[in-house]
Amino acid sequence: MTDLDAAAPTLRQLELFLSLASAEAIAGAGAKLGMTPSATSHALRALEDTLGVAVVDRNASKVCFTYAGEQILPHVRDVFASLQLIQTTASASAGLKSGLLRLGSFGASSSLKLLPPILAAFKARYPGVEVFVTEKPDAEIEQDLIDRRIEIGVVTLPKPEFDTLTLAVDELVAVLPETHPLASLSVVPLKQLAEHPLVLTHAGSQMLVARMFSREGLRPRVAHELTQLLSILEFVSRGQGISILASLALPPKYQGVVYRKIAPQSSRRVGLACLNEKRLSPAARALWTQVRKAASESRTR
Repeated sequence: MTDLDAAAPTLRQLELFLSLASAEAIAGAGAKLGMTPSATSHALRALEDTLGVAVVDRNASKVCFTYAGEQILPHVRDVFASLQLIQTTASASAGLKSGLLRLGSFGASSSLKLLPPILAAFKARYPGVEVFVTEKPDAEIEQDLIDRRIEIGVVTLPKPEFDTLTLAVDELVAVLPETHPLASLSVVPLKQLAEHPLVLTHAGSQMLVARMFSREGLRPRVAHELTQLLSILEFVSRGQGISILASLALPPKYQGVVYRKIAPQSSRRVGLACLNEKRLSPAARALWTQVRKAASESRTR
């Protein structure tokens, strides 16, 4: 072993350091990687001993990098970006007969409606490339892109800090019990929706719903806050309240529930995002090109 080898941080230590960037506590950063608090503390101390400088301010109330830690962070991100490129570029000379592509999806709108046809077309063309999809809230998908944990994410737009491709425009709709008085309307005024108990989603459209009411000077009566789409639909079908959800996230039908347009209308754009489309791995570049081509062909029809 050379002196340089002995002084180099391990990948596990650097992975922990990267995890600290999006964690509220040191132990929490280690837990994301399956490390015990003791192992986390030991790895962080070993990293600092190797670097010869503290990277975390232990006097802060939450995870806070020192000046040295802030300066090191972008270089650590580059390390993992390079490792990902090494893994995926190795398959390029074989015509993408193998490889790994990591994607992020912010919720049901993308996971149920947008990604399946994209991935089906990609798999048909590159059957040897393994695609791994992780589903998280929109903000966490953004952070995973920044931390190089994924190469491409399906996110809500705009995202000026990323390169993006628009996939769809997603309209918010009212979700009502089929026997509800407002179910007889084809378009429901938002003001009338504000008068009824709301089953609010914790998923990707939550902030959009909040902004929609705020723009009209309305305050919704939130009765429940749920994470799972099926839970919301079941609550609504049983008369526990109404909901407002993104149309792309909804199944075509759900027993006991109807969907209605809202006035004024509110929508969001959904698309692919990456840090830099010119630096994507071969597999990610192939997917990006496929989506861009499909979008271009759709506009010319």
